[in-house]
Amino acid sequence: MIHFIRFNVVGILGFALQTGALFVLTHGPHPLGYLVATAAAVELAVLNNFVWHQRWTWKDRPPATRGETLRRLVKFNITNGAVSITGNLIFMSLLVGRLGLPIAGANVLSVVACSICNFFLADRVAFYVEPVRAAR
Repeated sequence: MIHFIRFNVVGILGFALQTGALFVLTHGPHPLGYLVATAAAVELAVLNNFVWHQRWTWKDRPPATRGETLRRLVKFNITNGAVSITGNLIFMSLLVGRLGLPIAGANVLSVVACSICNFFLADRVAFYVEPVRAAR
């Protein structure tokens, strides 16, 4: 349960980062389209979240080597990153492009829709540690 709580705390911080980046990318001096901006903002949040999950959420599962950290990052980006980017792009396209919802509100709905799936992928894939078998 503690992992789920910490995952969501990190997720809220990542969401704030994603929302801020999305705003800057769509309202800056050289605004990007909302789908390109969404993909960039999500990837920024995914990388941020990985660092915090590695150091805090799953600190009880420390990596043994730098190579393991790199493997975790790749697995996290492939799982959580793919779900987040693909899910957010699909939801944003539907909610903004088809239904005409405001970008900020559609972003909230998109993130919530992807978060439960991402917790299980992080817990069972990216930060999974094989149980140690007792010596006989």
